[in-house]
Amino acid sequence: MDNGFAEANSAPGRGHGESEFGHVSVLLKPAIEFLAVRRGGTYIDATLGLGGHSWEIARRLGAQGHLIGFDKDPAALQRARERLYEPAPAMGSDWPQIELVHASFAEVAENVAAGSADGLLADLGVSSMQLEDAARGFSFQAKGPLDMRMDPQAGLTAEQVVNRFDERELADAIYEFGEERRSRRIARAIVRARPIHTTAQLAEVISAAARPMNQAERRIHPATRTFQALRILVNRELDDLRELLQSSEHKSGTPWGSRVLSPAQQVLKPGGRLVIISFHSLEDRIVKDAMRDGARAGLYSVLTRKPVTADEEEVERNPRSRSAKLRAAEKL
Repeated sequence: MDNGFAEANSAPGRGHGESEFGHVSVLLKPAIEFLAVRRGGTYIDATLGLGGHSWEIARRLGAQGHLIGFDKDPAALQRARERLYEPAPAMGSDWPQIELVHASFAEVAENVAAGSADGLLADLGVSSMQLEDAARGFSFQAKGPLDMRMDPQAGLTAEQVVNRFDERELADAIYEFGEERRSRRIARAIVRARPIHTTAQLAEVISAAARPMNQAERRIHPATRTFQALRILVNRELDDLRELLQSSEHKSGTPWGSRVLSPAQQVLKPGGRLVIISFHSLEDRIVKDAMRDGARAGLYSVLTRKPVTADEEEVERNPRSRSAKLRAAEKL
């Protein structure tokens, strides 16, 4: 994936640059550096998107390497397949095995052998491709159906949530997943305006209910946090992230003595690197806590005392990188 919730402001993989594929991968250089990609290794891109990070991993792996990519979105998998399945002519036969999986990264342990991966990268959030396709319903900046599903064949749509949830359920979701202080006012307006079928209708209802009161509120569109909340809810984004990263305890076990490793911990080798790029505080808190808890349990060495953020040059080149935070750990 390539950005967070804020709206900013096989075939040819043949050495095409990022601009040719219409997107720019966020924090690409530090992500590759923290992964410490080595030739012949096995690496997991848990959020393929358009394959920008995967391309940089693949070209470092060589013929003995193995890249495994996950994505919920079939359209993203197809675009990544076009980019990754044929090596660049300059690479010749020195191109790794590429394996793409249509699944959530929460299912990584079901698809990758335990202790086999040298690194796992997850670039969270919604991708540029999804935001820019009005038919997917992720953006309030273009009229489209209220869908928002990363996998168009799975789960409730945002339209179903907006029109079926009662007022309290809606308010709670908007507050929890969007960190929107005006959640009750917005939920009340949504319920009164039903039925709502398009992104434009919903954005108009929210804008009328939550007019910006000061300069700070005017910096972002009034619908931003509500659209974020609906997207996170529809796609179970925080649930999947917790499932990927958080180890659990047997009911009969001691706090640290009887733990079930998280999927990320299961698939990584000792010395394997975990690199996560998040785009809002809800995600970053889960990542930070999981790495901290893993370090306390003797499972990880945390490599980033503070999150790595985009420098001024990257923010200028790609405004969507402004909110990105990268954290990394090494499995012990």
